[in-house]
Amino acid sequence: MVENLLVILKHMQFTDILDILLLAFILYSIFLLIKDTRAYQVTWGILLVLFFFLLTQWARLYVSNRIIKAFINYLIIAIIVLFQSELRRFFAAIGSRTFRRPLKLYSLREKLDEILLAVDYMGRKKIGALIAIEKEIDLSPFAERGTPVEAVISRDLLVSIFFPKSPLHDGAVIIRGDKIVAAACLLPLPQTHTLGENFATRTRHLAALGLAQQTDAAVIVVSEQTGEISLASRGQINKIIGKEELKEKLIEHLNIKQKS
Repeated sequence: MVENLLVILKHMQFTDILDILLLAFILYSIFLLIKDTRAYQVTWGILLVLFFFLLTQWARLYVSNRIIKAFINYLIIAIIVLFQSELRRFFAAIGSRTFRRPLKLYSLREKLDEILLAVDYMGRKKIGALIAIEKEIDLSPFAERGTPVEAVISRDLLVSIFFPKSPLHDGAVIIRGDKIVAAACLLPLPQTHTLGENFATRTRHLAALGLAQQTDAAVIVVSEQTGEISLASRGQINKIIGKEELKEKLIEHLNIKQKS
């Protein structure tokens, strides 16, 4: 075993190392793509099917192997159908990566407390709100559907935008870095959802979930009926208890480095 490994290492070329690193990067990217999503459980199911295929082939269980093999022929189609939102988000992330991301997230860090103060206030006053924070995937196509703002983030500005009867209170606010890019933006609704009865209002939560399924944005929702706060990310939406939990979840999802 060790001797075979030494022989392989001895004859390994630079292209082989590059090939291994590329494969590792692809697998790591796929893991990040499906992490904390329903696709993670589906992936384990697919791996289990492949395991049984190899097992039946090794044990020469011809009938079982033939049935599983017939199923595997349709596996690629099944992956496309099951992972369509994750694949869309993956390719969108590749197409919109930018060298400005570190600077953008640094400027967002400086204004994160303003967002948290605004969300906390609107939650206590039961002011409905929908705030989408851009990560790597460009949200310009959605910002173009709304009203341009291009203003520095502040607690008072966010509250005034979502204040009842305000001309811009319907729709979402899109944030990029330390700027409010646009307000009253229309977000996509999800093709499938499992909100259930845990969410008092549905329109804002569905819009947040729809954007989280198509992009890597973090979308904050404030219910105007209950004042409860929710956060949509990685294709899922969950209720948040308190300002500190929201801050922790945003820092984790957006990979914002804490001040030293």
